[in-house]
Amino acid sequence: MSASSAEILGKPLTLPNGSVIRNRFAKSAMSEAIATIDNRVTRNLVELYRRWAEGGTGLLITGNVMIDKRHVGEPNNVVLENDRDRDLLKAWADAGTRNGTQLWMQLNHPGKQSPKMLNRDPVAPSAIPFGKALQGAFATPRPLTEAEIEEIIERFATSAQLAKQTGFTGVQIHGAHGYLVSQFLSPHHNQRTDSWGGSLENRMRFVVRVYEAMRSATGKDFNIGIKLNSADFQRGGFTEEESMVVAETLSGLGMDMIEISGGTYEAPRMAKGYEVSGGEPVKESTRQREAYFLEYAEKIRDRVSAPLMVTGGFRHSDVMAEAVASGATDLVGLARPLVIDPELPNRILAGESVVSTVRPIRTGVSAIDRMGLMETAWYARQLARMGKGKDPHPQDSGFWSLLDVIWTMSQRGFRTKLRA
Repeated sequence: MSASSAEILGKPLTLPNGSVIRNRFAKSAMSEAIATIDNRVTRNLVELYRRWAEGGTGLLITGNVMIDKRHVGEPNNVVLENDRDRDLLKAWADAGTRNGTQLWMQLNHPGKQSPKMLNRDPVAPSAIPFGKALQGAFATPRPLTEAEIEEIIERFATSAQLAKQTGFTGVQIHGAHGYLVSQFLSPHHNQRTDSWGGSLENRMRFVVRVYEAMRSATGKDFNIGIKLNSADFQRGGFTEEESMVVAETLSGLGMDMIEISGGTYEAPRMAKGYEVSGGEPVKESTRQREAYFLEYAEKIRDRVSAPLMVTGGFRHSDVMAEAVASGATDLVGLARPLVIDPELPNRILAGESVVSTVRPIRTGVSAIDRMGLMETAWYARQLARMGKGKDPHPQDSGFWSLLDVIWTMSQRGFRTKLRA
């Protein structure tokens, strides 16, 4: 890669509040699932983020940190409701902010995307069940009351305040992938007739209130971002134009960064790109440019003042540099490439031409290989290795990795239920 490309990706980014990200590499959130059974921070998380901070990434965004222990998305998620883990939270923050790295905590409420093995009483804006394919794993949610909505908003604010107090340099609202914030935004999932549903203005009231409560709790200088769907890719769901209006509104309110993604559990376009959703072919323009949501970013560029982060598909260092140089995105969001090679940013910034070795993970069983679960299981195993101080092992078998993770997660789920 040319020196000019290294310079592009190595250039600092100043956010609207004056905070500086030291380069244009950002680790997008991946759910680590290496907390304790009772959802507490572990030394494994400290080690994992130390590794990434030393690898040269300018911004690290944690995986799902849940705001309510009654509602978690997976076994072994961290839950942040109080300061019981203050010392380990500080250690996590210290490790993840080495070398001037920014560390933002992603905060989330799963809504109805809380599996039956963890939660028999999930909540959502409306009592809309999952489609038949997922009804076995997820119970039909009950609609939230007004009082419960207000409580959840306060929980987001409390968790953001605790993150700031323990040394995290920012937080990110998870407003994508079909979790609760995303459910409120979608007319498919949100069929309320009160002030929280109906028009887009009403449907985005929840995320606006969450942002405002967080800002009030943390101050104007603390970084707050959001991960936002470009669309749900579901019939009757959240549309691209609606997404742009929400992004424009949040940017106008002072959001410090907007990460663009897309999809839900039922249409998981975020998992592998366009190939996952209904077997649609990947556009040739997408193959050439790699990033799945770059076209959306270009459309919204003139409508928002907040910096943009595009995640999903980046593999070649020169394509990353081109995306930033074009102005389509301010930050290159990476997830799987940083699991395979946590030193990837350092290599690129040193002038090396890099092509990530991320590859499709296969078991040989076509029905399994088409599922996003396969890829998730394989990468979860690599995160667990790194949390133990080991190097990632890209040669791991897809089939055995899946069996290992399914066994581990089922045991964790069983033990979690016993503690409930």
